[in-house]
Amino acid sequence: MIDATIKTPLKRGHDLLRDPLLNKGTAFTEQERDSLGLRGLLPPKVLTQDDQAKRAMQQLHAKPNPLEKYIYLTSLQNRNETLFYRIVMEHLEETMPLIYTPTVGQACQEYDHIFRRPRGLFISAEDRGQIADILANWPEDDVRVIVVTDGERILGLGDLGANGMGIPVGKLALYTACAGIHPAQCLPIMFDVGTENQSLLDDPLYIGLRQKRLRGTAYDELFAEFVQAVQERYPNALIQLEDFGNAQAFRLLKHYRDQICTFDDDIQGTASVALAGLYSALRITGQSLIDQRILFLGAGEAGIGMGDLIVAAMVDAGMTEADAQARCWFVDSKGLVVKSRTDLVAHKRPYAHDHAFLPDLLSAIETLRPTALIGAAGQAQAFTREVVEAMTHINQRPIIFALSNPTSKSECTAEEAYQWSAGKAIFASGSPFPAVDYGGQHFTPGQANNVYIFPGVGLGVIVSGARRVTDEMFFVAAQTLATLVSEDDVAQGRIYPQLANIRQVSAHIAAAVAKVAYARGLATQPLGNPDHLFAKIQAQMFVPEYADYA
Repeated sequence: MIDATIKTPLKRGHDLLRDPLLNKGTAFTEQERDSLGLRGLLPPKVLTQDDQAKRAMQQLHAKPNPLEKYIYLTSLQNRNETLFYRIVMEHLEETMPLIYTPTVGQACQEYDHIFRRPRGLFISAEDRGQIADILANWPEDDVRVIVVTDGERILGLGDLGANGMGIPVGKLALYTACAGIHPAQCLPIMFDVGTENQSLLDDPLYIGLRQKRLRGTAYDELFAEFVQAVQERYPNALIQLEDFGNAQAFRLLKHYRDQICTFDDDIQGTASVALAGLYSALRITGQSLIDQRILFLGAGEAGIGMGDLIVAAMVDAGMTEADAQARCWFVDSKGLVVKSRTDLVAHKRPYAHDHAFLPDLLSAIETLRPTALIGAAGQAQAFTREVVEAMTHINQRPIIFALSNPTSKSECTAEEAYQWSAGKAIFASGSPFPAVDYGGQHFTPGQANNVYIFPGVGLGVIVSGARRVTDEMFFVAAQTLATLVSEDDVAQGRIYPQLANIRQVSAHIAAAVAKVAYARGLATQPLGNPDHLFAKIQAQMFVPEYADYA
């Protein structure tokens, strides 16, 4: 259950002003200033939150570039979280690219150099045997969502070590802004086991461990200690795995998914948002899912995760699993994934088909003639003019998803996709692109952002008290998201709902996920009247309004 209230603070004076969850700044009333020992610690003028919001936006707009805006918003979050979320929620289309992708990518690359104030918990390889004590240092007793990373595969940028902490912080900000989970119930964690990034190890300002990454049994034992400590301190917490390397991500998810309440957003969340995009795209093409032949560039966490969920959706539509897998093809860094290859890791083998090897993406397109092309390899400009033109030659309306983040890693831009396809492409990207005018048409490119999925899934898990997170939950999340795309959206080529409606989207997805938890016997919270579930969820969502401490 979500507790969206802030109780009367026990803190006073400077301690109160330094607590971002409780601080109201110049909005403390005259009575509050007297009763809480704030008289003289603030300018005499009492301002409303509206006044503060106007000033904050003025300050934000004065910053010269996205990174400086990220730093400003982070500083605001660290001193007044209520005002921070008011700004983010009212200006989501402007602020989300700043607090998350694409700007968070640059912020993580420079995290040690822009570091001001720690946020969340840092657990390192040197803390073996003490992780429970570290979790006990966190001041909140009712954490419901933990986002943890080891920083090995941050977006498409690779190993950023402890600098990857910007990802859990950003993800949890979206949990609050987009799904109304109270910020006091969110905990970002950096699981620092070292880095293979030599430039970080050589940087005297690097904030993480100066050692190569912990591997093997030592890593597993440390992570097991972390999981056990979380179960003891926060038994009701969902653990979201984020931006682990491929080997660790698949292994950890497989090991823990049936033991604790956990999921991997890169594998399952990305898959869900991509499947929702396919459902919407098929409303434009007039085709069915089982008629698709899908070619993926990239066979890592995101690519294989998408393949697995699309296969599940095809099976749900009436296909056998073998036939559904035969509809999904992968090109990795070596070429087409086929049976004759001897270098395939376990998660690729179900998609290794009996076919002649093809060395590159273009030859795979020309030979396999896919209806949809999905990029998730972090290879900038991999969808060349020749690639897009080949897809357009094969399909009347080619489905082209360039999902790699941040923007610098996108396989192609929206403008390139529309121009090279003569306006025929149904396009989506991982990072946002502006609208495109081409051939007398106005195109609004879809952003296949996981923010459409993971906050709602997390909210549904919390509301139901689900003991596990299942693939079925991500399947129904994708179905729900697709139904929320309006006919007007589709007419503009938009295959995802407008971002301004994200809290309603999250509430709908939460209701669908909670219903799965109740139907499968995974829920621990009472259901009540199922017809009132959606309204119940909306009523519990955090609203960034100041509490009255008088």
